[in-house]
Amino acid sequence: MNGKQSGGANLTPDEKGVYRWHYELNLLKDYSIFFLIWRIFFIILTAGFLIVIFADVGRFGVSNHSRFLENLTFYGYFLLGMTAVTLIGYLIYAAVMRGKYCVDFEMDKKGILHKQTEEQANKAKTLSKLTAAAGAASGRLSAAGAGLAAARTEMYSDFSKVKKVKAYPARGLIKVNGVFNRNRIYVDKARFSFVLSYIQDHCPEMKK
Repeated sequence: MNGKQSGGANLTPDEKGVYRWHYELNLLKDYSIFFLIWRIFFIILTAGFLIVIFADVGRFGVSNHSRFLENLTFYGYFLLGMTAVTLIGYLIYAAVMRGKYCVDFEMDKKGILHKQTEEQANKAKTLSKLTAAAGAASGRLSAAGAGLAAARTEMYSDFSKVKKVKAYPARGLIKVNGVFNRNRIYVDKARFSFVLSYIQDHCPEMKK
């Protein structure tokens, strides 16, 4: 697990029944955030490629193999370029954040909040504006999109709307997914089982 968590092994709720903990993810050892961003752009790019393919089939027929190869070559180059730009942007983000993604979690019976620390959130918002502006000016979709994605510094999951919970103990990660909400909960080994069980016990719509 490439992260650390402050405090002892036990989680104790406050007077309002809220559990809180802090987590620091090493951005240079754990590339899960990079792959999350990359996957979003991959889906968008692939969807665009399929639209072009279907449009060409309607115009030129299914036997036009040269046209398909041209589109496939363009798709491959664009995918490589997107990956390179996204990686560069991620490394710049990691450098600005001093190699760590620092986040605070708040959890009670109703839901769980994933919130980047205030100092990092301010840095992320500033960086996202610069990246989005640079991407828009250069016409690069991945750069502009990465900048906009970085602007989001917190996410809340309402347990009543959670459909699936996936646990990755070795990575200290619990994915809490709703229909339009996909949250990533980080927790250390000592507290992992407790947090996972708590989340599962309070998600009535979760698929077993």
